[in-house]
Amino acid sequence: MKKRLWLSLALAYPLMLTGAHAADAPQPWLDAKQSPDVRADQLVKAMTLDEKIQTVFAYFSTEFSPKKYEQPKEGRPDSAGYVPGIARLGLPPQWQSDAGVGVATQAVSKKPYERTSLPSGLATTATWNPQLAFAGGAMIGSEARSTGFNVLLAGGVNLMREPRNGRNFEYGGEDPLLAGVMVGEQIRGIQSNHIISTVKHYAFNDQETNRNHINVKIADKAGRMSDLLALQFAIERGDPGSVMCAYNRVNGDYACENDYLLNEVLKKDWKYTGYVMSDWGATHSTIPAANRGLDQQSGFPFDKSGYFNEALKEAVVNRHVPEARLNDMVKRITRTMFAHGVVEHPVSTPTSADAGIDFAAHGKVTQADAEEAIVLLKNQNDLLPLAASARNILIIGGHADVGVLSGGGSAQVYPKGGSAVPNEGPAYFPGPIVYHRSSPMGELAALTKAKLTYNDGKDVAAAAKLAAGADVVIVFGNQWMAESFDSDDLNLPNKQDDLITAVAKANPKTVVVLQTGGPVVMPWLNDVGAVLEAWYPGTNGGAAIARVLSGEVNPSGRLPATFPASLAQLPRPKLDGDAKTKDENIIEKVTTDYNIEGAAVGYKWFDLKGHKPLFPFGYGLSYSSFALEGLSAKPAGNGIEVSFSIKNTGKRDGKSVGQVYVSPVSGGWEAPKRLGGWDKLAVKSGASGKATVKIDPRLLGVYDSASKTWKIAAGEYLVTLAESAGAKPAASVKVKLAAKTVDVNGR
Repeated sequence: MKKRLWLSLALAYPLMLTGAHAADAPQPWLDAKQSPDVRADQLVKAMTLDEKIQTVFAYFSTEFSPKKYEQPKEGRPDSAGYVPGIARLGLPPQWQSDAGVGVATQAVSKKPYERTSLPSGLATTATWNPQLAFAGGAMIGSEARSTGFNVLLAGGVNLMREPRNGRNFEYGGEDPLLAGVMVGEQIRGIQSNHIISTVKHYAFNDQETNRNHINVKIADKAGRMSDLLALQFAIERGDPGSVMCAYNRVNGDYACENDYLLNEVLKKDWKYTGYVMSDWGATHSTIPAANRGLDQQSGFPFDKSGYFNEALKEAVVNRHVPEARLNDMVKRITRTMFAHGVVEHPVSTPTSADAGIDFAAHGKVTQADAEEAIVLLKNQNDLLPLAASARNILIIGGHADVGVLSGGGSAQVYPKGGSAVPNEGPAYFPGPIVYHRSSPMGELAALTKAKLTYNDGKDVAAAAKLAAGADVVIVFGNQWMAESFDSDDLNLPNKQDDLITAVAKANPKTVVVLQTGGPVVMPWLNDVGAVLEAWYPGTNGGAAIARVLSGEVNPSGRLPATFPASLAQLPRPKLDGDAKTKDENIIEKVTTDYNIEGAAVGYKWFDLKGHKPLFPFGYGLSYSSFALEGLSAKPAGNGIEVSFSIKNTGKRDGKSVGQVYVSPVSGGWEAPKRLGGWDKLAVKSGASGKATVKIDPRLLGVYDSASKTWKIAAGEYLVTLAESAGAKPAASVKVKLAAKTVDVNGR
């Protein structure tokens, strides 16, 4: 286009031209020996008003045809965002990339970045292994740096209140502690590369339907003990440089101009020192948004206007937004850049498409994640691992002959060589559907002497006929989910349930491998011999699936979310909102009431209501057997310290997760019990491993909104060691606690 929409970018050019004349001027903010706060204060004092405005206004770095928008020339092509730097002050630009599971590319690109993809966020959480989460984040961060990005839009931690949510695959499941720890570790890994990670989406963005305007109703107490607690744990664990505020409204106000969320909870109560950036299109005003806590408008022109550009400058000049507030916005951004080494360790423009990335090594990182993420849900008569006597194996559906499924939308990572299945699904956002080039069938062929045959499953009768003559049948059931939509139900789409049912009736030795964005129902469960939940397994996902099927890997994944038996068990059997009506036509009409379940999310709701799920939170089988033993617990500080051992009583080496649940004997919580902690141990056959878990005091108390404290009631608390939230306890002990009060941060 002839006329640039990014006016502030033009302001940068004369400033850059004066850099040579300003080079001799003192620049104390570039002294890395000083604290980030001192450096940011010094820098802000040296900045002009135009430079400050430039720093709080970010551009989409991809051509946007609907608004005749051209990407900034200095931005990385087909990426999420760009903020110009200030050369005369030594402040580098901010190059932003979507990065839910890897360095993503906007779907319009004809030459996307071909990068390594981790398994879905839900899969990583299913490992229950914080070390793997950190390693995966470090891998993403290194590829981002090699690709020229220094800000990653990662760290999704929205709780799974709604199992039909299209973005559940990006997040960390339903429990505040598990989600917060696992996502926090990924953030830590990302930022170990001297780049900034976000945590998102703040807050209560737990469905995609009408996400831009839906009003979430939630009481302070319930929110602090659920979604906000998950975000709080992730922030404490990962120290993300930025918080991305969400699209939706919360108790009437948009999340990105919500004084309660941004100023009261985040900045005052949690003492968060980073900056708040908006989601792309989530800014709705200038003066309210600035005064209520938003620090940076992102992704222009997704919003209706450049609220934080000329309009903000005018508001500051006319004192509708105090200059001190603008200075705080800029300080938060630049302080974060100093604190995370963005200034001292600048990224460079990659000189090749591969950017010097060791894809083989990174593939092993994502494969290790995928192998521990796979959850064995059923294994009747030890059908798995595949027996050496199986000579004729039929593989059906899911494009398992060529690749593995990935989730869509802004988190999409494109594989080397392009999708293994081109031209499937929507041509435009949130599509296309992308398959990573790691064939489960091809990988399994290298691990077995059996004859492998593939059938696409489109003709159900023909597939069932072939199944009858096979020693073992492996059916791949796929559910593609993506940003911008929610599933209508929890069934596998495109009548795959009918296919599995027909195949299982023809051959009971049927293994189902699920590649899904979250929980699904299984009307065929009683008819099949084995079920593996593989999620979206990432770049080397085919190898991970094959190694678990063959027994090269002993499965150790555990569910990070409850699998309901039906929609009727959910707090909202019918999804709130109207997916067929454009958001802007229903701004004042669509609400969802999270006070129905309050803080009783996921397994807590099922416990509270006495529902029996299809599979409980924390569930997962192994090719070995384990005994949870030696439970002991004692008060420690403001919490409880728990010790136990895990003994491998089977014939195979393996890993097991000891889960610690806690509940007050006298009751009074939002649900009967809470996850207090866990440990995952690798244990050789016949050996034992010891674990120690410390229960955070916030998981023992009830939040009091009036005093902004967590109150732990005096009395006995039951500490239970179990294999899942629904399993019979392996052991239980009681711990007597005195009444205590800790502050909003658990201290």
